[in-house]
Amino acid sequence: MRWLFCTGVCPIQMNKVCFCLILLFSVLPSHGEDTAQGVIHPSFHTLRVEPEGAPFGVPVINIQNPSDRVVISFDEIADDRRYMRYSLVHCDAGWQPEGLVDSEFLDSFNEGIVEDFDYSQATLVHYVHYTITLPNDQIRIIQPGNYLVRVYDENNPDETLLQARFGVSDGSAGIMAGVTTRTDIDANRNHQQLELRVDTRYLDLDDPFNDLRVVITQNGRPDNEVVLTTPQRLGNKEVIYEHLRPLIFPAGNEYRRFETVSTNFPGMGVESIERDAPVFNMMLYTDEPRASKDYLYDSTQHGRYVVRNADVYDSDTEADYVMTNFTLSMPPLEGYDIFLDGDFTDRRFSPLSRMVYNERTGAYEQSVLLKQGSYNYQYLAVPSGSMKGETAPIEGDNYQTINEYTIRVYHRPKGTRFDRLVGCTTVLSD
Repeated sequence: MRWLFCTGVCPIQMNKVCFCLILLFSVLPSHGEDTAQGVIHPSFHTLRVEPEGAPFGVPVINIQNPSDRVVISFDEIADDRRYMRYSLVHCDAGWQPEGLVDSEFLDSFNEGIVEDFDYSQATLVHYVHYTITLPNDQIRIIQPGNYLVRVYDENNPDETLLQARFGVSDGSAGIMAGVTTRTDIDANRNHQQLELRVDTRYLDLDDPFNDLRVVITQNGRPDNEVVLTTPQRLGNKEVIYEHLRPLIFPAGNEYRRFETVSTNFPGMGVESIERDAPVFNMMLYTDEPRASKDYLYDSTQHGRYVVRNADVYDSDTEADYVMTNFTLSMPPLEGYDIFLDGDFTDRRFSPLSRMVYNERTGAYEQSVLLKQGSYNYQYLAVPSGSMKGETAPIEGDNYQTINEYTIRVYHRPKGTRFDRLVGCTTVLSD
């Protein structure tokens, strides 16, 4: 225990030119009131949301620190810039809009102009790189909570191009958290269990059994996120959550890795590079299931990625887009869909992240247009009719796995209209 404070591929070989065009212009399904983070218009790619100066950090800033800012960056595959604007939506702990008037959470108008952009340089795929930094002179935030940024074309404000999530905390709740592999259902086998305490001495907390909500995410995955609405017990100015079944997570496995940092030679995890198409094709080594294999430690970034071209100065505008080809050799897994998981998929179970079984090769396959860089990924098996992925069937669950757990605490006193984010921390399993 350690404590810390704080579209699918065709089953037959396709012509690379046609295949590239299908991926570039396939349209994602309509999401209706979807508030998940991700790109919606198919010409946008490489959405990143990070605290300024902390590329691997959780996108939560402290409202008490005027220098804290979050950076949202993305590309559009295009020859010229698009004139875009953005607005913010204040959301509850479950990322549902709370219906607040703009003046309740902003000291400004609720519209900003996307004016920080640059064109790609010397790349086969032409794109425009955009950056939004918040808060700024146009958008001034005055309340803690969850924020959804909606980006849209200024000539068509009703069509969302992409949306990004970030949090604003007031830091009024301290969080102590620990992870153990000796869980209430097994010991040093397939699971990890959290215990946490919330220090409420600086909160005006009347009813800890109804006014607090704790949200826990493993490795940035929204599909197996846990929401706690009732603590196990109270201590001296502490609200304690321990020995609760929702706090037991499948341990999973270390993320797989590959690097496409150069088009001159294959990087880590890349078997070959094909240069006979409109874009470079990176053929990754064929993967196999790891569920029956012994655990092997690897240092990863828990599903994140870094944009990088080793041969240039500014990877944001000089890294190229390459077609990255994934292959998972295994028989069909009946009753499951197989998806790629990692930040590069926006953590969405969509047609663009779904592996397609190829009867001819006896393998699941998918190709994704990705910007050059270093990537983490894993395969999730999603039962039919479910939206929660499982690591056990393909990756396996090993108690030794180093997982990153993010804990957010929200406070909503009676009579108030929104969830306040009062604390956020991360803890790694040992």
